[in-house]
Amino acid sequence: MYKKTFFIETLGCQMNKADSEKISGILETLGYNEVTSPEDALLLIMNTCSIRAMSENKAFSHLGVWKKFKRKNPDIKIAICGCIAQQTKEKIFHRAPQVDLIFGTHNIYELPQLLEKLEKQPKICSVLKTPFDSEKSFAPSRKKGLSAWLPIIEGCDYFCAYCVVPYTRGRQRSRMPEDIIKEARQIASEGFKEIILLGQTVDSYGNDIADDNINLSNLLKQLDKIDGILRISFVTSHPADITDELIYTVRDTEKVCEFFHLPMQSGSTEVLKRMKRPYSREQYLNLVSKIQTAMPDVVITSDFIAGFPGETDEQFMETVSIIKEVVFDHCNTAAYSPRKQTPAAVWKDQVPQEEKKRRLNILNKLVRETVKKSHERFIGKTLEVLVEDFKEENGEIILTGKTRGAKVTHFKGDSSLIGSLVQVKIKDASIWSLIGEAVYT
Repeated sequence: MYKKTFFIETLGCQMNKADSEKISGILETLGYNEVTSPEDALLLIMNTCSIRAMSENKAFSHLGVWKKFKRKNPDIKIAICGCIAQQTKEKIFHRAPQVDLIFGTHNIYELPQLLEKLEKQPKICSVLKTPFDSEKSFAPSRKKGLSAWLPIIEGCDYFCAYCVVPYTRGRQRSRMPEDIIKEARQIASEGFKEIILLGQTVDSYGNDIADDNINLSNLLKQLDKIDGILRISFVTSHPADITDELIYTVRDTEKVCEFFHLPMQSGSTEVLKRMKRPYSREQYLNLVSKIQTAMPDVVITSDFIAGFPGETDEQFMETVSIIKEVVFDHCNTAAYSPRKQTPAAVWKDQVPQEEKKRRLNILNKLVRETVKKSHERFIGKTLEVLVEDFKEENGEIILTGKTRGAKVTHFKGDSSLIGSLVQVKIKDASIWSLIGEAVYT
């Protein structure tokens, strides 16, 4: 086995995936080779998510499997990073003694020094409260494909009652636009066709910088001019930070996709107040209406929590009613999961687990129905599809791509179209995808 081999298991959000690309870039600069199986690596890294208990349990389950690898080969080093590392720190050593290295979300660029120290001491835990400032620049190592993640802001200033992000990622920190533009040009030079801007509250970009010209709208206008990039999108937005200027920028720029992910979390104004979400049901509906008026074919997705502490049956039904009213293109749903450090975790009016499951099942069934309905509205329309892949089926080539609203679309064509934009007339729709035929002019 090659001495410097590594494997990263990434759990959680797109930001974690982007962080893993940074870690890969650092390790490759240090002479490490990435392998596709944990059994073939001498350095195993678990990049974790702590947004829900299920994510945390999954991480420690993987670590349990890795413990067996280490018994067979004591030279293996196991590291854990990400949000669980940032939140739990040295306590991880007690729950998972096979772990050698713990480093937090702010410590990624300290990794070279940490690995050097690990050669001299058995256990290291480094969890900083502010980002580690590295004098050396490490480029992310992105997997080849059409889409590339591009983080533009990290952290969050909202402190919602259920969310650990401000504690694990810190306060909001925007990157300077010139650094983002430089990285975007590099992404284009590497052959990527789509850029997805990332942030816990991506539309808050620039709010922490004392320059009114630095905001998401102006950044999108600059990115729109970069040659080679065909599409630009952004996630995740906070409903309170969507401005009229941003809506019109999305509408009027050529490459920016008509897609908004707007986590609502609850359809009840009273529950939203308890969650510390700074908008009401009516304000959210007005925002959706404004976006849909500006862009009739816009795709809007959301997130909802079932069984937040104190949520009554009537308040839960307000969530059900708003999903029906808006007919979201997709919704991520989850039963409320108490997280350490958050205010809601210690409230006395916790909803029983079985009731949370019941409500979640109702939401999931409803979302499947609304997604099918939202897909059907595109039947008969011609949509722009970025072709990503193909397969042979009954002697024919079936291309797969995504619309500007991230709808998976299948149609017959030639594999040479991969990486191209194709106009596709939609003929049919399912819960999972659209089916159409190419329109050549």
